[in-house]
Amino acid sequence: MPPKPSQQRYRPVEPHDGAVVQMESMESGASADSSTAPRRIKPGRNRSMDPRTQVTSSNGPSSGPHSDSKLELFGFDSLVNILGLKSMTGEPAQVPASPTDSENVGITIRCPKETDPKLGTMMGVFVPCLQNILGIIYYIRFTWIVGMGGVWQSLVLCAFCGACTFLTGLSLSAIATNGAMKGGGPYYLIGRALGPEVGVSIGLCFFLGNAVAGAMYVLGAVETFLDAVPSAGFFQEKVTMIDNTVNGGSATTISTPSLHDLQIYGVIVTILLCFIVFGGVKIINKVAPAFLMPVLFSILCIYIGVFNAPSPNSSKGITGLSMTTLRDNWSADYQRTNNAGVPDPNGSIYWDFNALLGLFFPAVTGIMAGSNRSASLKDTQRSIPIGTLNATLSTTAMYLLSVFLFGALATREELLTDRLLTATVAWPAPAVIYIGIILSTLGAALQSLTGAPRLLVAIANDDILPILNYFKAYEGSEPHLATLFTSFICIGCVVIGNLDLITPTITMFFLLCYAGVNLSCFLLDLLDAPSWRPRWKLHHWSLSLIGALLCIVIMFMISWTFTVVSLALASLIYYYVSLKGKGGDWGDGFKSAYFQLALRSLRSLGANQVHPKNWYPIPLIFCRPWGRLPEDVPCHPKLADFANFMKKKGRGMSIFVSIIDGDYHESAEDAKTACRQLSAYIDYKRCEGVAEIIVAPSVSHGFRSIVQTMGLGNLKPNIVVMRYPEIWRHENLTQILSTFVSIINDCITANKAVVTVKGLDEWPNEYQRQYGTIDLYWIVRDGGLMLLLSQLLLTKDSFESCKIQVFCIAEEDTEAEELKADVKKFLYDLRMQAEVIVVTMRSFEAHADGSRKDGPQEAYTSAQQRIGVYLSEMKEAAQREGRPLMEGGKQVVVNEQKVNKFLNTMLKLNATILKHSRMAAVVLVSLPAPPLNQPAYCYMEYMDLLVENVPRMLIVRGYRRDVVTLFT
Repeated sequence: MPPKPSQQRYRPVEPHDGAVVQMESMESGASADSSTAPRRIKPGRNRSMDPRTQVTSSNGPSSGPHSDSKLELFGFDSLVNILGLKSMTGEPAQVPASPTDSENVGITIRCPKETDPKLGTMMGVFVPCLQNILGIIYYIRFTWIVGMGGVWQSLVLCAFCGACTFLTGLSLSAIATNGAMKGGGPYYLIGRALGPEVGVSIGLCFFLGNAVAGAMYVLGAVETFLDAVPSAGFFQEKVTMIDNTVNGGSATTISTPSLHDLQIYGVIVTILLCFIVFGGVKIINKVAPAFLMPVLFSILCIYIGVFNAPSPNSSKGITGLSMTTLRDNWSADYQRTNNAGVPDPNGSIYWDFNALLGLFFPAVTGIMAGSNRSASLKDTQRSIPIGTLNATLSTTAMYLLSVFLFGALATREELLTDRLLTATVAWPAPAVIYIGIILSTLGAALQSLTGAPRLLVAIANDDILPILNYFKAYEGSEPHLATLFTSFICIGCVVIGNLDLITPTITMFFLLCYAGVNLSCFLLDLLDAPSWRPRWKLHHWSLSLIGALLCIVIMFMISWTFTVVSLALASLIYYYVSLKGKGGDWGDGFKSAYFQLALRSLRSLGANQVHPKNWYPIPLIFCRPWGRLPEDVPCHPKLADFANFMKKKGRGMSIFVSIIDGDYHESAEDAKTACRQLSAYIDYKRCEGVAEIIVAPSVSHGFRSIVQTMGLGNLKPNIVVMRYPEIWRHENLTQILSTFVSIINDCITANKAVVTVKGLDEWPNEYQRQYGTIDLYWIVRDGGLMLLLSQLLLTKDSFESCKIQVFCIAEEDTEAEELKADVKKFLYDLRMQAEVIVVTMRSFEAHADGSRKDGPQEAYTSAQQRIGVYLSEMKEAAQREGRPLMEGGKQVVVNEQKVNKFLNTMLKLNATILKHSRMAAVVLVSLPAPPLNQPAYCYMEYMDLLVENVPRMLIVRGYRRDVVTLFT
């Protein structure tokens, strides 16, 4: 019985093969062998193999029968392999953490890694955000802010700050729902939107802000504890007496804990919190409700106490909810206070709206607490928007309601002098508020010490800064080293004890991060790339722009000094990352912006002829058309140097092209490898350009394809630069003749200029200074290209000491002076300084006649003899085969009189060059077009006679387009 058509015996898998994924059969009756051991598979490095020939075995031994695949026609790299890994292995496919290319990605089959349970919206986002937002400022400073700024300015303050965080939450929701999100929170979002440099600089600042904020929360908790239990202090309290009798008030006694007590208790509390963080997400999730529930209960007690006020033991300043008190407190009453915030006419601090903004804004920060733990969330695209925005709206509504309640509760003097008015009015006792303050600050500190290490680990795992490699951690593992580092920063700030100078910088870091998130969403929304499809629909680029502007405005309103300091620190980190960081491409918004800008610029250029004032050379550098170079050198080094000489101040673009002979399907991978090598070499030579590798049956066919298709619109290469083939005669490479002539003819047909460099090995680099002259032998009209090239050479350090000489050919002596005057006037109008020398035909002949006995005459005679031998062989071959004279599939016509005439012309021109320009730094001469229907061998003999004994020469042929203009 013949076998089934689908049955096929596959070869065994070899170690050097590409990525092999063990697939289960798609036949209904087939089942996987449960005893198959899991394997870790990495992509191979043998990339020259056609992917269609990489056939993998099915489950079971390689020598046994193999189950058939119904998708065999499509190959085994089907969607089942790429997208079905989750259903096959029980875990999502591993994605490279680093943006660097050529990274081996391991995929573990049937070996899911044990990770901690993922968190939902409530415990993963809402609770952490609520704990970070509800801090000590609401308990001990909010009533004071209402008393100082009045009800209406306090409402503006809360709405202003709330709008900033709400708009940032909208931007965060849009970016977070635009795809899978890894750990790192805002750093991950900003880095993928604005690039690695911006992401790392803002991410590190945000990490420092979170680390130092943990110390601020710890000190707030310890200070509240020592205020509630003064006997717990080891050192004597500091007592300050404030005399307000001048203003009709009473003397006030302010007691503040000792600095040493703050340091001792602060270090102890920080260490305890670090032990909780070291326990992992499980312990944090169990402890978090214990911190949050008493806080919510204390806030409820405050509201109950407000509605029950005044109590029998309340002071006279607590009037209870009263419209009269609300009207009295409606307007602002900014005044001087001492360092404790108590009004003092001689105080050193004067408060205004900007100062209140800096004091209150930390009470709305914390919206990133949930996104900082994005790696621990079940569904980031659902949890982050819902949890973050609900926490933001809830706390903002609570603040706005509290402004009205506190404004109607007590007199302004009571609001400004009673630091713990919330505890005074709380039901049933002030102790509830003390507990709420301590637990809220400790909860916020716990969230800071939890989020900051994970943020640092996310930056380290991206492998941008090598210095952060010590903090790397595997996915699903606890960042112990990063937590220890964060703890040291927090303990160091606690030991300092006085965070008055550091706290504004923390606020700046948070605002800088919020501005980065808004700018990221603004850029992505404005560009609207096809990949921008966020699930969260409530977003617009204008809202993100307003949010970013609000963040920047708030930064400068709080303190322009600290704003400059924070921006300078972020800039220094950005500069350091640019210098020391590893480059990567994350598909950030700037790349998309550059792409759209390039498309728009290309459309605006159109396809019309470029005006000479806007003409730039776009050279097409033919890297290695003749001879051989070392395998590790993809381009002649001097060609890259010459490409830089053709640009003014580095402006312009070069296209480096190399052609690989062969079949495209067989050499495609070799071409990609060669393109990467050439690109790296271009960067090494610091040349602005791109690399292109073409696979073609021959160099002529490849160049013909290039000259027709390379470039877009007016950004097509306009000058072809190549080395003069000096080796064709020495190494008997006769195939070079037809290729060289074919390239020149193709350039003429495609209206491209040609620059052929003779003596490329002796071409100077940027450090070799040249002296003498740059001589131009201007024979035919070339649109001013030869003149422009000479001026571009003068802009380089190597040729800046040279002078330009322009040699013109006149047919009669009577025309010499007139031609010289015209050329001088022309050069003057072109703003070019050059000495003009006119060579008449009579002196031209004399120069040639005077050299009859020298080397050029011998070269002339040798060229005649070689051409005669070559033509004789062609005629004999044609007579034998009974066909006309043919070369390269085309009929040729040999006119020996014209051959001698062309040889004589080249001899005369060469003799003139040797007479006037033997000591020139470089000679530029017009490139003659190959005569029609003449053999390529004859043309190469003409060119060899022209360049004879001239060490360094540029043979230039312009095109039917002016590249210089007389007019402004």
